[in-house]
Amino acid sequence: MRRQVLLFLSTLSLCSVHGQVSYSIPEEMSKGSLVGNIAQDLGLDLKRLKTGKARLHVGNGAEYIELNKERGLLLIREKIDREALCKQTSPCALQFQIILENPIEFYRVTVEITDINDNAPIFKMNSMLFEISESAVRGAKFVLEKALDTDVGGNGLKSYSLNPTDNFVLKLNGNAEGEKEVEMVLEKPLDREKQEHLTLTLTAFDGGEPQLSGTVKIHITVLDVNDNAPVFTQSTYKANLMESTPKGTSLMTVEARDVDQGANGLITYSLSSNTEGILDLFEIHGASGEVRLIGKVDYETSKHYQLNVKARDQGGLTDSCKIQFDIIDVNDNVPIIDLMSTTQSIPEDSAIQTVVAVMNVHDADSDNNGVVKCFLNENVPLIIENASNGFYSIVTNSELDRERSSEYNITVSCSDEGVPSLSSSVTLTLQISDVNDNAPVFERSSYEAYIVENNTPGLSVFTVKARDADWNQNARVSYILEDSSVNGVPVSSYVSVSADSGVIHAVRSFDYEQIKDFHFRVKAQDGGSPPLSSNVTVKILIQDQNDNPPQVLYPVQTGGSLVAELVPRSADVDYLVTKVVAVDVDSGQNAWLSYKLQKATDRALFEVGSQNGEIRTIRQVTDKDAVKQRLSVIVEDNGQPSRSATVVVNVAVADSFPEVLSEFTDFTHDKEYNDNLTFYLVLALAVVSFLFITCVVVIISVKIYRWRQSRVLFHSNLPVIPYYPPRYSDTLGTGTLQHVYNYEVCRTTDSRKSDCKFGGAGSQNVLIMDPSSTGTMQRIQSEKSILDEPDSPLEVS
Repeated sequence: MRRQVLLFLSTLSLCSVHGQVSYSIPEEMSKGSLVGNIAQDLGLDLKRLKTGKARLHVGNGAEYIELNKERGLLLIREKIDREALCKQTSPCALQFQIILENPIEFYRVTVEITDINDNAPIFKMNSMLFEISESAVRGAKFVLEKALDTDVGGNGLKSYSLNPTDNFVLKLNGNAEGEKEVEMVLEKPLDREKQEHLTLTLTAFDGGEPQLSGTVKIHITVLDVNDNAPVFTQSTYKANLMESTPKGTSLMTVEARDVDQGANGLITYSLSSNTEGILDLFEIHGASGEVRLIGKVDYETSKHYQLNVKARDQGGLTDSCKIQFDIIDVNDNVPIIDLMSTTQSIPEDSAIQTVVAVMNVHDADSDNNGVVKCFLNENVPLIIENASNGFYSIVTNSELDRERSSEYNITVSCSDEGVPSLSSSVTLTLQISDVNDNAPVFERSSYEAYIVENNTPGLSVFTVKARDADWNQNARVSYILEDSSVNGVPVSSYVSVSADSGVIHAVRSFDYEQIKDFHFRVKAQDGGSPPLSSNVTVKILIQDQNDNPPQVLYPVQTGGSLVAELVPRSADVDYLVTKVVAVDVDSGQNAWLSYKLQKATDRALFEVGSQNGEIRTIRQVTDKDAVKQRLSVIVEDNGQPSRSATVVVNVAVADSFPEVLSEFTDFTHDKEYNDNLTFYLVLALAVVSFLFITCVVVIISVKIYRWRQSRVLFHSNLPVIPYYPPRYSDTLGTGTLQHVYNYEVCRTTDSRKSDCKFGGAGSQNVLIMDPSSTGTMQRIQSEKSILDEPDSPLEVS
């Protein structure tokens, strides 16, 4: 089997034809036969055929060829009959594309189908009938029906032979179209009386190997004298025919003339053609020669039609002519859009010129009727580009943004330039997948929130909210408290932020008097990779609560002394005795103070200013008024609920100090005595506790020390030399032990009470040595209380 391969490779722009390969194979090859090694001829790797999902795209045609991706071969899928596929068209070829994906590539493949001699010449008529007058002169021509051979080229019709040739010979005449007209020429006059009927055999031969042939019988009836044959006024009739011409339209009338008269002058017209199916489109009226259209002509099927018209008189003489119709194209075919490959989804960060789809557009009309322009609907970031003849690619021409549009409905419309214009369209949907290209955005540029002091820890203060324009995980926002400090303390000890909801909680209870406001920053971070974030400043303002009572600054309340304001008896009305001064560490109305006289020895003598705390007399002081006046003043703030403090003001109504002193002595003594008694009880308890702990420590220390000394002396061979420290004396001598006493005497100014404090005697340490012993040393420590001495001091009452 002979197979020809022609390979063209070219490097074009994106989504154009990457290569073209042509093959030539004979028709009628069996199923599974090899067409060509497409992988080798295109220089493709077998792995690329598999990963690229290689497939054949044949459009609307039948699939005669299949692709074996495993071996990279093109194989016959169905037996190909060239005559059924292309009829008389030559050359006959199959054209298709090989499509690859990821990336999208396609290659053109042309397979030429060569003819084999598989069809013998045939005659459409079973037999030919002729009635020839015996008066037919030598050289008279009789047109015979041509044989039809569907093969082409050298396998087509080649020659004819006629047997027997006693009266007739065969003559072949070429016409302007290159076809051969078969004529039977009278070589020897007929003699009806000798032979009324003749039967001839016409044989047609083709040029194939082996040579095939077909035959038809020619039956001739010899008639009586009719010596004039019909003659057409034109040998060839030509006309233009619109392909949209309706059925039944009269196209033309042919005319043949016969100078004979009578029955020999009557002419009958008939049509014949070597093209199959043409007699289904045209008819001729046998008597008038009117040619009518009885079928639908199609420019895309055939651009020209040729008819053979035969005129025969009653004597059997004939003439022939040709009718040639040129079909004029009308715009009757819409463009056909064939989507070869499409992409369902692309990410929003795809580069410009990203290919979305590849398609083929074809219009079967000709000239301007077949010129197609394609365009996309508006408001899509895509354009359509003409990759090559009839092939288009849809690519992006601007940046994509899923947040602006997550889906595009792309309508591809193609229209031809005919009048009126015809168009067709297809719609495809393109999804835009999300990438993390948007940071969370807070609803406000900054936040302020208020919280009342003394709040419960864990209280929800308020909520910050950020939104992310992305989708799914990229839009999931988490809230983070950024590290900072407030007055040197980490802000996390003040507030916390819920990572999911953005709710800010108070971690501690706030005190307005310690901190009035503070700032911190909250970060919103999405769940993309890498994550994006944004910050916002939050200001917390502490609101004051009435949680502090007023504090009296004057008069000062002391535990051990008595302060009294002196009012002379000559004081007049509205005399300023003193002024109660108080403050409230709260703020606002919680710090507004008012003063009231709660109790008084004589309420008719004094009054207190409600706003300034001034204590004034409201009448003239008289001798009858008591010297010692005790006023209880209450100070209240304006909070809800209000808080208060009470101060006692002692007022002495007298003209001299001794008078005042005698009145206030008993009161002072009793108070001071109780205070001193409490103080000494606490002091005595502390001293006893200290002495007990000291004794325990000293005893333990002495035990340890004596044990260590005995160990040292026991193992030592050195002589013992007695050592007498200062203030120590030998108990074997006549010295006297010295005693040291410390005394502390505290007395009050009041002679009715005296206290005496005394300390203990110093410790005595005595080192005793036995002259007869060289290895023993004893240390004696003794303590005696001075209360055991005969000269112990006594408490003087």
